[in-house]
This record gives sequence, structure tokens and C-alpha cells, in this order.
Amino acid sequence: MNFSELLQGLGGLSGGNPKISGIDYDSRRVRPGWLFVAMQGEKTDGNRHIDAALKNGAVAVVTDSPTEHPRPGVAWAVVPHGRQALAHLSANFYGRPAERLKLTGITGTNGKTTVAFLIESILNFCGKRCALIGTIEYRVAGKILPAPHTTPESLELNQILSEALHAQATDAVMEVSSHALEQGRVYGIHYDVALFTNLTRDHLDYHQDMESYFAAKRLLFEGQGVKPPRAAVINFDDQYGRRLMSKGSSEEIITYGLDGADFRADNIDLQPLSTTFNLFGPAGNVAVHSSLVGRINVYNLLAASAAAWARGCSLPQIAKAIGNFHQVPGRFERVDCGQPFTVVVDYSHTDDALRNLTSIARDFAGRLGAHGRVITVFGCGGDRDKTKRPLMGEAAGQGSDFVVLTSDNPRSEDPLAIIQDALPGLQKNGVRYSVEANRKKAIELALGEAKPGDIVLLAGKGHEKTQTTREGVFPFDDVQVARQTLKQMGYPNHTGGQE
Repeated sequence: MNFSELLQGLGGLSGGNPKISGIDYDSRRVRPGWLFVAMQGEKTDGNRHIDAALKNGAVAVVTDSPTEHPRPGVAWAVVPHGRQALAHLSANFYGRPAERLKLTGITGTNGKTTVAFLIESILNFCGKRCALIGTIEYRVAGKILPAPHTTPESLELNQILSEALHAQATDAVMEVSSHALEQGRVYGIHYDVALFTNLTRDHLDYHQDMESYFAAKRLLFEGQGVKPPRAAVINFDDQYGRRLMSKGSSEEIITYGLDGADFRADNIDLQPLSTTFNLFGPAGNVAVHSSLVGRINVYNLLAASAAAWARGCSLPQIAKAIGNFHQVPGRFERVDCGQPFTVVVDYSHTDDALRNLTSIARDFAGRLGAHGRVITVFGCGGDRDKTKRPLMGEAAGQGSDFVVLTSDNPRSEDPLAIIQDALPGLQKNGVRYSVEANRKKAIELALGEAKPGDIVLLAGKGHEKTQTTREGVFPFDDVQVARQTLKQMGYPNHTGGQE
């Protein structure tokens, strides 16, 4: 493909029309014959690396800097928005794969990952071939790829979608983050179905306030450079969801919630190891049995059911697929080594998510018939919204009998300073607590505290396998640490991390 073909729809070029054999926005990855897209990013300006890209063999440059001057013998184009240009160029390079797939995009604060896994499972059960792009991993054509971002840059996204097409995929399910929406990573991507889970306090270090955060989420339903999604699936019980409905421009708006929505649940029975309810939808009702537990997962199941129905699945198919679905890594994932208390690893890292998690745990312990305590290990991420730290402390304290406050990816910050930010909220409740900045020792402390019938929650990291500190990134897996600790405590019966 030559440079002018790649630029089709973007504007003019100068300095020749070479054949382009690859594209990148990272000068270190550029190879001979490639196009380098020089764009301003969050932390660095790619325009500073144009000459490095040329040294590596770039034959063309697209830049969003009007002050950069064309280099002799190099094809050149200037664009007003670098990330939008990258989206356009990469779509052209890979044959516009998003236009040949049915995409389901999921946004919201909590539940995106669970809903994405559920939808993928249901669609595959219904005979579709589905790729998955999200926080835990990218799954394409039987391959599992690491997920450096919840939503990849447009170049990697189009590459993944192209690979999915070549594997005869019909659908792709994506978690779409507010960062990706605001930065234009999904610019030009048309979604057949867009789904909104909820909106609670998170990422305000980036968005500054809730209205800006909501405005970013809303972009999924408005369409960026393309028409709005055909169908919008919206949480009717969430105040921001109802606001989305009032401005909806999709052909079809489908709501879900516990009462008064298009998809709703009745006769809900929450058990320690399962959830059952009657699912009511526009085409009737069906009994649902799921191994996912807690009221929050009723919402997740309703959301996934509504989205799958929008993609043509029937209610009986949806119910059967849900019955076959077992676990999302790091989402209420049980670690069972034969100990007489329950250990759960969960990704909860906001105050709302901690409230949901401890509520599930309290109900879980109560239904087991024991007077078990809820013991919670949690920390707050570094280089992130500091204002949510005391809120997380308060949520953990309200729902627990004993709390161990520790580290959770402190990044460039001092772990003890982060802990000090969370303490005022934790101390509000008068709950018994301990501070241990070393996360491994914190987990050991919590498990050593547990007695028969208790439930220990290891919150915040979930599926993550590393701990990021100012000294670097180190291997760390809550599930593995819990297993090792339980073995040292005399419980060697490793039955796995999921049930």
C-alpha cells in the first residue's frame, strides 16, 4: 500500500509517494519502509523522535506538529489530530476490519471485565466466533495475548481485529475505557452494540471531575467519527445511565435493572456458591442459574443478557450459556487449599467496588451458617486520584470486622504516604485494623488472623501478576501468595484458585 492510499480521507502529502510496509508511533519499533506517526501523547511528544524513526528506516512521516519541517527525501503529511490520524491510517492499512465485524463495546466504572467475559461466552455458545479485548487479556483466534491497556491504541486494535477476521471471527467484544475514548484510541470504530454498566468515582486524577468522566464515557454512545451504535444497552438503575437514555441517538435503546427495565430479574436467590433468578426480557422469561455470586453479578448477568439479545441470541440460549460459565480471573476468585475459612481474590479498587465486595462477603458468611468475620486486605494505587483514598478506607471499614491496610501498586509514591491518605476514612468506623506496607506480609497477617467460618478478602489486584513501585515492576500474584501462605500454615490441599 502506498502513502497516498493510506492517507485517503486525511489530506495531502508532500515529498513523494513511497510504498508503506508497516506503521508505528514508537520510533524504536520502526523498520525500513515504514510510516512513522509522530503525535503528542500524555507523557511525551512523538515529534521529538522523528529523526530517530528516520534513522531506523522510516520513509514517510505523519505529524500533528505544524512547526516540524519536512525532511528532504521523506514523504510528509501534517494532520490536526495525531491520534485520530493514527486511527484512520491503521484502519486503512489493515483493510478497515472493524467495518466487517459486529463490535460490542462496554464502558462504565465497575463490571466491564465480567460483562465482557460473559458476552463473549454467550456469543460463542450461540454459534458466533468472538474475539475479546479487555483488562485481563486479549483473546483472538484461540491465542491469549497480554493486555498492556484495557483498550489498546488504534494501531494495535486494528491489528487485532484484522487477525480476528482472518480467523473467521464474526464478533468482537471490547472493554472501552474512558481514557481510550477521550484520547481517540477508538476513533472511527463503529459499534453495533454499546453497553453502559455504571459510573462511580474513579480516574479523577485524569478527568478531574465526575462530569468530565461521564462526558468521556458518553462518547461511546455518540460515535467518534462514525454514526452512533445501532443498539445502546444501559443500566436503568444508575443515575448516569438514565442521563444517557435522555440523549440517546441509537436506533434501539435496551435497559436493564432490577425493576422496570427491559431486562430485569425476579425471585433472586443469592447463595454462597451460586445465584438464581428469573430473567424477564422483551421476548419472555427464563430461569437463570449462575456460579457468579452476589447482587452486583445479577446486574452483570442482566447486562450481558441484554447485549447478547441485541446481537440475536435467544433467552433460552442465553440462560444455557450462563449456566456453562464459571469464573472470571481475579473477580471473586476463591483460593481453596482445604482451610476452614474462605479466601477470595478480587480486583475491587474503588470505594463502590469495595462496598459491593464486602457486602457479598458478609452475605456469603451469613449464608454459610457461621458467625464468620469479614477480613479485608486492601491498598490504594499510587499516582492516581488521591481523593478516593479515604473513601476506600471508609468503605473497607464499614464492611469489615478487621482490615489490613497495605500497598497496591504505589508506583512513584511512598507507600506509607498513600496509607496515611486512606487512614482517616478507615478510622471513621472504629473498625479494628492493622497497617502493613509490605503486601506479602499483609496477606500473611490477614490469613493468620482468620478463624473457621471467616472470609478473607484480598482486594485491589485481582488478576494482576505484578506490583509496581518506584524501584520497578516486580512479580506479585495475590492468588499465589495466598496459596503459598496457606501451605506454610499447614493446608497443602491445593484444589485450585477457582470454583
